[in-house]
Amino acid sequence: MPDLAHALCNAHHLRELKGLIEIEKEPWATKMFRLLLHAARAVRAARARGQRALPEHLERRIRNLYRAILARGLAFHHAMPPLDKPARGRRAKRIGHNLLVRLRDFEADTLRFLVDFDVPFTNNEAERDIRMTKVKAKISGGFRTFEGAETFATIRSVVSTARKRGWDILETLAAPAAGLLPGLHA
Repeated sequence: MPDLAHALCNAHHLRELKGLIEIEKEPWATKMFRLLLHAARAVRAARARGQRALPEHLERRIRNLYRAILARGLAFHHAMPPLDKPARGRRAKRIGHNLLVRLRDFEADTLRFLVDFDVPFTNNEAERDIRMTKVKAKISGGFRTFEGAETFATIRSVVSTARKRGWDILETLAAPAAGLLPGLHA
């Protein structure tokens, strides 16, 4: 899909950070975990006040803290002894190091929710929307035809949209498609 901005799911980052906190005991992970939650709360509060953006000083402070935590985390990993080199290929990096590199290299995608309030902090809602398709494929082994898969996806899309908009699902499914379009633009 051209001309779309990409965003990474921070729920996934929080799960990885929680593992690093609880299992690996990496000190930087606690700070990043708290910062991401604080940033999400700040965006929710700003949105609740009717704002379309965070105050510039707050966004700048969050980004500076984010970068400082990344620097501390990378320094922590560079100070650790390297993992054993495999017989072939390059030396593996620790899970925490890989996460730090991803957070550094994709900072704009990770923090997109700070500057674009239409971008959610997580993609959990999108994952919920596609979960039924995965369950259907798992239970029945898949779809027999492409048309059947398209029909299933269309119905799931309509049900999901109706639920999100607070519409009666049965009335929505029974209504002609042309009658639903004006409500989508409202």
